[in-house]
This record gives sequence, C-alpha cells and structure tokens, in this order.
Amino acid sequence: QDKGFMAIKGNELSRVHRERLLKNGFLREVVKGWYLSVPSHEKDGDSTSWYASYWHFCSRYLTDRYKRGYCISAEHSLQIHSGNWTVPQQLIIRSIKGTNSATPLPYHTSLFSMKSPLPAAAEIEEIEGIRMLTLSSALIHCSPTMFIRNATDVRTALASIRDASEVLKLLLDGGHSKIAGRLAGAFRNTGQDKIANDIVKTMQAAGYDVRETDPFENKA
Repeated sequence: QDKGFMAIKGNELSRVHRERLLKNGFLREVVKGWYLSVPSHEKDGDSTSWYASYWHFCSRYLTDRYKRGYCISAEHSLQIHSGNWTVPQQLIIRSIKGTNSATPLPYHTSLFSMKSPLPAAAEIEEIEGIRMLTLSSALIHCSPTMFIRNATDVRTALASIRDASEVLKLLLDGGHSKIAGRLAGAFRNTGQDKIANDIVKTMQAAGYDVRETDPFENKA
C-alpha cells in the first residue's frame, strides 16, 4: 500500500502474511494468484473496493501477464479517450499471446483475451498504466455501432481532434476509404465541417473513392 498498490500478486507476500491478511479480511482474492487490498470492515458482497480498484488491477495484471505485448480494444480505448472510465462488463484485450477465452472477475465482470496482432507501436499509448490505441487509431478502428450505442463518447472524442492531419495519415496508409467517409460524416454531424472537407478532399486527391456517410442516428 505504501507503494500505491491495491492489486497484489501472491508472491509479493509471504505465505504466512498472505494467509493472515486473508483470514482477517484485509485481502480478497480476485483471480488465482492475485489479490485486492480491501478495508477489513468491508462486508461480503460490497463491490466498492472492486470498482474503485478495477483499472489499477487491470494495469498490474495485464502488464504482468503480457508485458508490453497487449492493448485494449479500439472501442474501450475510445471511451477512455472521451473520459469515460466506467468499468465494462467485459474488457477486450488484444495480444499475440491471447487465448480467445474469458477470465472471470468479481461481480460478473471479465477480461476477454483475443489472439490478435497488435497495431504499429506509434498507434499505441499508455494511460494510467493501461495500453490502448491512440485517439486517432481508436476512431479509425472502432466498430460502426459505437457511433450509435456510444454516441456521446464518440462525439466527445471527435471534439478532441483539432485538424484533419491527426487522422489522415492512418487513413491514407491503410487505404481506408470507407472509414474516411464515415469519419467525414461524423465530423460534419458535430459541426466540424473543415475537418470533414479536408478528409474527403485529401483522400480523393490520393485516388480513393470516398463517399461521405453520417454514422450517427441523430444530429448533434
């Protein structure tokens, strides 16, 4: 705790200390070999400590398991970039060491480890110890349903983009003409007409057939 750790790996404590802390309610097991520091007076079924410590646990657990060889999904990356740190029911992890299986966590949450190659290092950044896609990469790689189900988060993220150049390099490098049309429509929906126009003009100048579409259900 003096080091700021709330998530504790079993081998960081001696067996005697670990068993004593568990018996007296200062530790709670999360998954095999990993524990959470909790107030001794916290009652069984009280989820406060878990939700307060969730992202710290994920940071320590995922770093221990995958080192720097992972990142969370584009969708969860985008939510965090928008400032939404709500604990997801299932956090999706991309890694070449993924097993395409879920790891159950307390209170019906889980981690899903997806076997997948990682994007280029330049498209990954670390925030609060969690490795995720950059804002630009997350906007490009997120699913179209994000614009409907998480419209507020996406609009918040779009507002953080100040110039079309922030997304154009990735769009051009990947030849993402369909995604370019979707993003152009999204920017226009939020009143960022200049960015929308620059995306369409630049992609068309590079020889791509871009058709602008609005991915949102409603106008901002």
